Amino acid sequence: MKILAVILIILVAAMFARHLFLSFRSQSPADYADTGPRFILQQHLKGRILSEGLIYGPNGKMTNSFVAEMHGEWDGDTGSFSENFTYSNGKKQQRKWMLKLGNNNTFTATADDIIGVGQGVVSGSTVMLRYKIVLPKESGGHTLDVVDWMYLTENGVILNKSEMRKFRIKVAELVATMRPE
Repeated sequence: MKILAVILIILVAAMFARHLFLSFRSQSPADYADTGPRFILQQHLKGRILSEGLIYGPNGKMTNSFVAEMHGEWDGDTGSFSENFTYSNGKKQQRKWMLKLGNNNTFTATADDIIGVGQGVVSGSTVMLRYKIVLPKESGGHTLDVVDWMYLTENGVILNKSEMRKFRIKVAELVATMRPE
């Protein structure tokens, strides 16, 4: 019985260590500080951007895809970023982010379906943003914790990956491309 308990403790510790050190959520902005090209919000989230992406459910299977037309505008250190999604199930969604640059490569982000203020960091060729989102009623109305990473490539395409969690359990994942038009 004692051996079984020790094995169980070792397995739980290994799973916890994997989550902390070997997963998407283990990366930090500092990991990308020396990467390029340099992500500049006012430059790379400006003008018309076309996005295409996939959404995965908790079992890892794709549940939906989307195309989004996006548009960013900046006035100094304040910007807006509009997103108009069309999903493969026929649903449409709009969101308008309000962005505010801060000190030390930080920024804040708000939108109507975001609780409070999202906190972001620009580092090298990446952007990381954490926020709480409230899903539409027809999608359950749940509040999810989101970690959103954008990676700028050499040709100006942005690759976006997001994880959504409820009670620290991953319930959805999003992978998308964002290309300037």
